[in-house]
Amino acid sequence: MAPPILKVDRLVKHFPVTSGIVISKQVGAVKAVDDISFEVRSGETLALVGESGCGKSTTGRLVLRLLERTSGHVEIDGVDIFSLDRQALRKKRRDMQIIFQDPYASLNPRMTVGDVLAEPLRVHEVASGRALRERVEELLRVVGLAPYHAGRYPHEFSGGQRQRIGIARALAVNPRLIVCDEPVSALDVSIQAQVVNLLQDLQAKYGLSYLFIAHDLAVVKHISDRVAVMYLGKIVELTDKTTLYANPRHPYTQALLSAIPVADPAVPHGRGIIQGDVPSPLNPPSGCRFHTRCPHVQDRCKAEEPAFRDLAPGHQVACHFAEEIAVPDTVRARQSSQISDAYRRRLAAYETKQARRQTAVEETIS
Repeated sequence: MAPPILKVDRLVKHFPVTSGIVISKQVGAVKAVDDISFEVRSGETLALVGESGCGKSTTGRLVLRLLERTSGHVEIDGVDIFSLDRQALRKKRRDMQIIFQDPYASLNPRMTVGDVLAEPLRVHEVASGRALRERVEELLRVVGLAPYHAGRYPHEFSGGQRQRIGIARALAVNPRLIVCDEPVSALDVSIQAQVVNLLQDLQAKYGLSYLFIAHDLAVVKHISDRVAVMYLGKIVELTDKTTLYANPRHPYTQALLSAIPVADPAVPHGRGIIQGDVPSPLNPPSGCRFHTRCPHVQDRCKAEEPAFRDLAPGHQVACHFAEEIAVPDTVRARQSSQISDAYRRRLAAYETKQARRQTAVEETIS
């Protein structure tokens, strides 16, 4: 088994809530990330999934120390990044990069693509002069763009091309770990397939490790090795993707999988598995945080917080009654390859579209 490149141990991030105009005082805290632990092994993809507001993106930023922790530890290759001073942290950032969710807001509109890609190379003193220009051209080729694109500005590109530029920027300094913060959620379905395939190709080529934050469970099943499910600042289930999709043990994971749309009227839908909205992280429920929406709730759930425990080798879950809860029919109906088939249909649709476009171009030229 490959050693972990990233180790997160009891990580906590609380955002203070203050009151008062002249004299400000703290009146509470938003518990965005509340005591989570996980590892990312060298060369693997760990997906982090959950509803909006559950703390996924905050976790990704804490891992890179773009936010300061409240408590806990984050180790990259055995080095706690929160113990590093400013100079040492800048040097360590060569090993860890991020691909942002929004390809429009993450690129400086006043800089050419060449300047965007050259900036991290200059900051980390990786290359200069002719070597710098050659490295920028190489990065553009790696992500499927042309060297002449270096002279253009971000507004001259489509969303998919901008995300390729963001990927090239993350690759510029040869990192070992990349946090992918919902890198395809802002893109069209056909473009999503291109970007996900590009990420997989780059991982195989450079031996990268990914912390892949996403909502789309079809994409997650396609790209991930293991999956961690978050709810209201906590990880409630963590296991390999095959086990998670075939035998989810936490009621929240079951609800997420039941909600995956399948283009087959014979497959029962998963609407109504859970009710209500996510509680406020400012005042989370006592005991199990999911008990206010759980269809299997018991008195113990309301009073006692479940431990994040080993249910089986490599399968951890935070539920008092994980062994007793049956997998719903709505999940079993999706245990076949239908989720993967949905993603493959995206690829097929994109390839068909590209073939038609190429035929039209050839007919125009002839």
